[in-house]
This record gives sequence, C-alpha cells and structure tokens, in this order.
Amino acid sequence: MISIVIAIVCCVMLGVVFYPKLRRAALWRAMITPLASIIGSGFLISGPLLTSVFGGWAVFAMGGLCALAFLYGSAIRFSMQVEAQTGPAQGVVEGVERASDFVLSLAYFISVAYYLNLFAAFGLKGLGVIDPLWIRAVSSAVIMGLGLIGFLGGLKALEELEVFSVGVKLAIIAAVLVGLIVAQLVDHDGGQAVSFELENKIEDLRIVLGLLILVQGFETSKYLGSAYSVDQRVKTMRWAQGLSTLIYLGFIGLGAVYFQGDLPSQGAETVIIERLGVLSPIVPALLIMAALASQSSAAVADLNGAGGLIYETSKKRISVAWGNLLTAGLALVLTWVADIFEIITYASKAFVLYYALQALRAVIEAYQARRWGHVALYGLGVLIAGVILVWAQPAEV
Repeated sequence: MISIVIAIVCCVMLGVVFYPKLRRAALWRAMITPLASIIGSGFLISGPLLTSVFGGWAVFAMGGLCALAFLYGSAIRFSMQVEAQTGPAQGVVEGVERASDFVLSLAYFISVAYYLNLFAAFGLKGLGVIDPLWIRAVSSAVIMGLGLIGFLGGLKALEELEVFSVGVKLAIIAAVLVGLIVAQLVDHDGGQAVSFELENKIEDLRIVLGLLILVQGFETSKYLGSAYSVDQRVKTMRWAQGLSTLIYLGFIGLGAVYFQGDLPSQGAETVIIERLGVLSPIVPALLIMAALASQSSAAVADLNGAGGLIYETSKKRISVAWGNLLTAGLALVLTWVADIFEIITYASKAFVLYYALQALRAVIEAYQARRWGHVALYGLGVLIAGVILVWAQPAEV
C-alpha cells in the first residue's frame, strides 16, 4: 500500500510542479535558485547524520540551524532593502561588502565543484563504478556542459535546468514524506526506537554549529538582480527558507525511527537509501533520482549565484554569461588539482565568514538608521558566526 501511495503522490506532484502557469510564474522562478541550493545534498544526509548524533533531538537541532539561517537571511534582506532605498554601499559598508563578496566567490567555486563531483559519484555508483578518475572525468564533462549552457544562454537557460531538477526533487520529497506519514499510521515495522540520550553535550553542540552549511544557499537571491526586482528577491528568499525548513523538519521528524544508528565509515552519504528502503521497494530508486537532481540543481544554483556575483562586483563590466563560464572553469581546475572532500571544510568556513560579514554590514546600516533592535539582532549574528568559526566542528558534506 505504501508503494502505491508514494507512486500516486509523486505523479500528482510532478503534475503540479510542471504546471505551465507555475513554471512561467516570475516569483516561482525567482524562488527556484535559493531553494535548489538550500535543499541540495542536505536533505539526503541531514537525517541520518543528525539522528546518529542527537537521536530524538535531531529535529530540534535542525530547527536551530534553520532559525540561524533565517537570522542571516534577515540580515541580507535588510541590507538589500536599505541599498534599494539609499543607493549602492559607500564607505566602510562598501568595504565590508567587497570583502564578503570575495569570500563568497571562493565558497561558490568550491561548492560547484563539490556538488558536481558528488553528482558524478552518485550516478556512477548506480553503475557499479567507484574509480575516482572516472568520477573526475564525468564531473568535468558536466561542469563544462553547464558552463557552456550558462555562457550561451545565461541565467534563463540555467533556470530551465533548475526548474526541471527542483521540480523532480520536490515531487520525490513530497512522495517520501507522505510515505513516512502512512507508515506511521499503519504502524509500519522497520524503524528502531528513537533514543533521547546525548553522550557528549558540548561535542554535540560543536557539531551542530558546524552544520550550518546544510541550510546554506538562500544568499543566492541577493545576486539575481539582473533578472528580478529587490521586492521579488526578498520575498522569494523568505519563501525558499520557509519551504526548506518545513521539508527538513518533516523529513527528520518523520524519518527519525529509520535513521537511528551509527553511520558507516564508508558510504555514509548514501546510507539514507538503505535505511528508507524498508518503506517500499521503489524508495531507493526515487532517492537516487532525487540525489542526482539535488546535486545538479544545487550546482546550477551556485553557478547562477557566482555568475551574478561576478556581474555585480565587476560593476557590470563582466556579464553574467562570462561569470558563469569563469566559475565553471575554476570549478574544473579544482576537480583535478584538489580532493573536494578535503577542502569542503574550508567552503563551510567560507560561508560562515560570509554570513558574519553580511551581518556586520547589517549592523552598521541599522546603527546608521538608529534601529537599535536590528543592531542587537544582527550583532548577535556576528557573534554566533565568530563562535562557529573558532569553536565549531565543521561537517564535511
């Protein structure tokens, strides 16, 4: 019965997300880029990873991460609205913005390479191929293909890829979520009792602070100014964060009974396939499809963000198309000269440093406007980011 329900929900959701009017809607398309990045690889690995550490408290740990992401998203939205009213940043604010853009560009170059290497690894694993050389070769081909599409077609061409991959991913996520609900209702036997014991509270806190990268991606809205207005980007960033929060909390809350247990030393990133496979024989295939869609859409989202970032920081001297090509080129170099799984920790820290600088910018602008509540709120964001950079244990995801 669960298989039938999952298949029906998946088909219905595919019809919804690919409905022509929705696909053409400006607000939906503006939301796709941040949404694709936020629920990239995170929704596949966050459940088993957080549950292995926090047990029944995993959903609260994810809730804390989402709340922290909302704090930094709010700071970015505040600065976007201030800039729309007062003009481009000047003085010390401009210096902070330039520093944050530099940090973010480095993080994007790494994340594009990481996502597409992971995409290749998932795809080749289905064929029984685990040779790193083949993984690099396939990821290189995909990187070059996306870079060429972004160069020839620009943002709109890449959005078409995002709309398709995010639509498939959302349909699969909805189907699996409904499957988990049905399993709870029919008392499906397949999960383990959830433990609420925490062995090392301080170490666990360090781990959760290092997992902010799981909900990274909302900042891409800031750099889509060549296609969407400030109001559209502010609204759709908030929507993307809200929807992704519901997805994460629902997925972890409903799936906790299946995610129990330590992660294996090898293949931890794909353990969700085996653990949710007890729900239905069709779930593993759906999760592999979702994995491929999520990595490709997240890579496209960050490629879009990087192209828009280069366009903005070059004061429009470098077009988004050339920015996309440059990002793909640097990601290609990283694929062959570095182990992405070793340098992804630095990407995590780069994103946190970027959020710290964005919160600092918001603090300065709020102070200039004498908005003391915002000064305190975003000042807290700067402080938390500093704690994460110095004290947290980053997750290599």
